[in-house]
Amino acid sequence: MPKRLLILGSTGSIGTQALDIVSRSAELEVVGLSAANSWELLVEQASTLGVGRVALSDASAAARASEQWIDGEVLTGPEGLIELVVSSGADLVLNALVGSAGLGPTVSALAEGIDLALANKESLVVGGELVAALAEATGARLIPVDSEHSALHQLIGIEAAPVATGATRAGTVDRLLLTASGGPFRGHTVEQLRDVTVAQALVHPTWSMGAKITVDSATLMNKGLELIEAHHLFGFSYDRIDVVVHPQSIIHGMVTLCDGAALAHMGYPDMRVPIAYALHYPDRVDVPVPALDLAAIGQLDFAPVDTQAFACLDLARAAARAGGTAPCVLNAANEVAVHAFLSERLPFLGIAAVIQEALDELGSQPVHSFDALYDADREARRVTEEAVLARA
Repeated sequence: MPKRLLILGSTGSIGTQALDIVSRSAELEVVGLSAANSWELLVEQASTLGVGRVALSDASAAARASEQWIDGEVLTGPEGLIELVVSSGADLVLNALVGSAGLGPTVSALAEGIDLALANKESLVVGGELVAALAEATGARLIPVDSEHSALHQLIGIEAAPVATGATRAGTVDRLLLTASGGPFRGHTVEQLRDVTVAQALVHPTWSMGAKITVDSATLMNKGLELIEAHHLFGFSYDRIDVVVHPQSIIHGMVTLCDGAALAHMGYPDMRVPIAYALHYPDRVDVPVPALDLAAIGQLDFAPVDTQAFACLDLARAAARAGGTAPCVLNAANEVAVHAFLSERLPFLGIAAVIQEALDELGSQPVHSFDALYDADREARRVTEEAVLARA
């Protein structure tokens, strides 16, 4: 029988590429779709795939869809999104939502014991240990979709595979390495970043992504969030996870082994590869991406991160080590700051500055429940918005 798939965020970059993978496979059946407010595309996708139930986060968009689409049911808001997850009968949920809005559906899927293909890194940044513990308790599998975490998932899987005797290797992976393209401002100094425009920040040299994630890549906050995600996915301490700038984006992840050797996952930058891996896991399928030609590439370059110019990576490391609600505050403050930058209410360097202010003011509190995280998220947004307004 086909694997029943629910795609959250189907109108975004990851969602549309996932549907491209689905169109090439007889092993996947889409049973539900969701979007934030792109109701016309969502309805078109549902009609094409014969999906009878969708969800829209935006109430006005949901109302428009309900008026125009008579062939199915439209669920509304965060509650509708949760209902779609719980009632879908899915075998696998692809969470491709942007921002902390993805935490609720992640918790719902894992609580139901549904395997989760996770492209919403904020679920682990905000939820952290609670999300990982929930997955362990219900036996639901967390399969990363980010290219870097997909690479590490595959490399660690190779090293953890049973040997000929049937025993499992232990302790062979010593360190993890995340690669960063460096974004559109790789090599820029602090002085050069002062007058960066929104248009400049949205031109990524390697990947095609949504606006928020593209800005996160430009500030290197994206790599900071991935650092936290890697910690929760693979259980490595933060001092055993490294980040290096690699502009070609050919090496997506690397593990250093206990004997000093290293394994790297390499390939052309195309998100359909990690998406296909997550949707078909543990199997592999053909993806229409050319085989890697190293001779044609010629050379691969690497450099350390300039954390003086790109302070967000160090902010993420500090919040990660503080633990508790600090990563939640970091994420919420970043979402507010990026939105303010995109709406030209905050300069590029102001993003890191107001995040620092929120972390300094709110610090870190213990986390005993998801409610504590939602409270921290709300307070961080309030504090950061005030910081943005104070700079206007």
